[in-house]
Amino acid sequence: MSYTAQSWPIGAALLQYPNTTLDGIRVQDAPARHWAGVFREVAATGFDHVDLTDTWLRPGDLAPERLRELARTLKEADLGITAVTTARCSVIDPDPEAAADNLAYLLRTVDAAAELGVGVVCAGLHQPLTPAQREALWFWTEPGGRDPEGDERTWALAVERLRAVGERAAGLGIRISLEMYEDTYLGTPESSVRLVRDIGLPNVGINPDIGNLVRMHRPVAPWEELLTPVLPYANYWHIKSYYRDHDPATGAYFTVPAPVETGVINYRRALELALHAGFDGPICVEHYGGDGLSVAARNRDYLRQILSVKLADRS
Repeated sequence: MSYTAQSWPIGAALLQYPNTTLDGIRVQDAPARHWAGVFREVAATGFDHVDLTDTWLRPGDLAPERLRELARTLKEADLGITAVTTARCSVIDPDPEAAADNLAYLLRTVDAAAELGVGVVCAGLHQPLTPAQREALWFWTEPGGRDPEGDERTWALAVERLRAVGERAAGLGIRISLEMYEDTYLGTPESSVRLVRDIGLPNVGINPDIGNLVRMHRPVAPWEELLTPVLPYANYWHIKSYYRDHDPATGAYFTVPAPVETGVINYRRALELALHAGFDGPICVEHYGGDGLSVAARNRDYLRQILSVKLADRS
């Protein structure tokens, strides 16, 4: 699909919103007027799309009438949906029962996305936060779960289960986008590309969210080396950035969230590389900390300004 700078779907992530109301009700069970209040805030900052992030609300676990209620509420707010994003529900979780439950949930999410008319479901292999990560100021400063390296049986299980999700999605006209994330089989460009190739479905691609990698308090490759190899497979994109510094004297690393315009990743260059590689998927802008929605709105405007020039240069 051919977009202009203004029509390119750029959605607001909802990760800054809690999954319970001020009255202690799960957002999942809250009346639609609570959802409407969040959507009004999103629309008031100039967004016309939203990423239905399941840390806030899980469309795959809504009853049919509630799913229709969600669709109506979004329509009343004049918001489209860039994607349904699932987080921390790995189909190869070390707990076999949890892994099986996660697979069933992903399949339900694909079905829910089809009911909502959403073209992308974003999934990943990252595991739930550890107690230490939950207590940290920034969760990425503490080690999390890891996929077993060199374990071909677990790799084959990931391929088998993600292929099953992709096949369900293909029958419904939906893309599956696999989110890059540290210490998983989507934690490096090489492994991410291998995984998508092994799955072998044209509707399964990569979410090149290299922000998840550059924020780590350890050595990482330059951002361009992380991004360029996966761009031919990219079909959705979570965009965020971080300030990053390293003290050679102590070996210490430092990262904190940054607006896209000022962080370590040069998104002017990144968008140029992505367009050259044929990227045409929707985008979601994210930001951790503070008023994440307002920073995301600034990120959106910055990206549209870049797109206005880069797309004109290609015409």
